Amino acid sequence: MSLMTHPNIHPTAIIETGAQVAEDVIIGPYCVIGPHVKIAAKVCLKSHVVVEGRTHIGEGTTIYPFASIGAAPQDLKYAGEDSQLIIGKNNTIREHVTMNPGTKDGGMITRVGDNGLFMMACHVAHDCQVGNNVIMANNATLAGHVTVGDHVIIGGLAAVHQFIRIGDHAIIGGMSGVENDVIPYGRVKGERAHLAGLNLIGLERRGFQKEDIRALQRAFNQLFGEEGTLDQRIEGVANDYAQDETIMKIIEFARGKTKFPLCQPQKKSA
Repeated sequence: MSLMTHPNIHPTAIIETGAQVAEDVIIGPYCVIGPHVKIAAKVCLKSHVVVEGRTHIGEGTTIYPFASIGAAPQDLKYAGEDSQLIIGKNNTIREHVTMNPGTKDGGMITRVGDNGLFMMACHVAHDCQVGNNVIMANNATLAGHVTVGDHVIIGGLAAVHQFIRIGDHAIIGGMSGVENDVIPYGRVKGERAHLAGLNLIGLERRGFQKEDIRALQRAFNQLFGEEGTLDQRIEGVANDYAQDETIMKIIEFARGKTKFPLCQPQKKSA
């Protein structure tokens, strides 16, 4: 059966020659699908969705009207290289969301994991690596080369600076400007975001045991205490909690810092 006469594809949709579209995909009115796009089974494009470039959309993902997926990166260094945008399974991508492919300088791939919720007008820029079960609230934005771990929540109107890393299970408060790396399980907030503690509510909801959360809190207090340098405190926590895999995720993250320092708590006023 021709794609243009398929019962699940609206006759006003434009699917360019070369696009690979699974048989049970639903494509609504006025969608435009480029020639290098691959769309897996059970994907639904509601209407007025544009999918361009070398974009792969995973099984069960739903995309709402006026989303722009796979358009050229908003990077002046982009020179038309054949980079990719790979979107995982069972994502919900709401109205006016934009996601861009990678660039030569960033590894050529922007990757979005599974089971994410990207609310209205979110932006995932070139070369971002976004984990599984991520929620980005309305108008949240990721600049280029950002890494976001699993189970991260990014509040509405938050903006994440390029090359920033956000660890697993972290939560970013609404309207926060994130300019430093956020540790796993961290909670940050503020116009220029600071670390405000651990994501305790999120950890409880995801089934972390109370004793594990208490150990995390002790390690957090030690890591961001006032004695010694941060590097010394990192090694101290590593020695004290070497057998605790949950806490060691923070240590591995902290040791892996590259371009930016760790987001830290606000200093106490004198």
